[in-house]
Amino acid sequence: QVQLVESGGGLVQAGGSLRLSCAASGRIFSSYAMGWFRQAPGKEREFVGVVTWSGNTYYADSVKGRFTISRDNAKNTVYLQMNSLEPEDTAVYYCAADPSADWYGRSWHTISYWGKGTLVTVST
Repeated sequence: QVQLVESGGGLVQAGGSLRLSCAASGRIFSSYAMGWFRQAPGKEREFVGVVTWSGNTYYADSVKGRFTISRDNAKNTVYLQMNSLEPEDTAVYYCAADPSADWYGRSWHTISYWGKGTLVTVST
């Protein structure tokens, strides 16, 4: 059983920053890719970014240069540092894990493990 638990969401003004954390437990391997998707109201869940076990990162074009993903393998934890937040970033952010790091363009339904999500609201 794999559990992913997100924390760090909340309300922030446009231009501000937040850092999300995701702690993994259970039968999850350090070789797994970990990362984030998000789902805005009335929209499909979309890829945000992913980090491989070795630290390589890939991002959606909409967050490049503003968001940074990192991981601490010793703690089985992945982080999402979000800077220069925009109202369009308002969404529920979901932590995910999968043996493959090939997440870009891939349907979220095919990702193996999910957290329950944490809400990020960016006000104007």
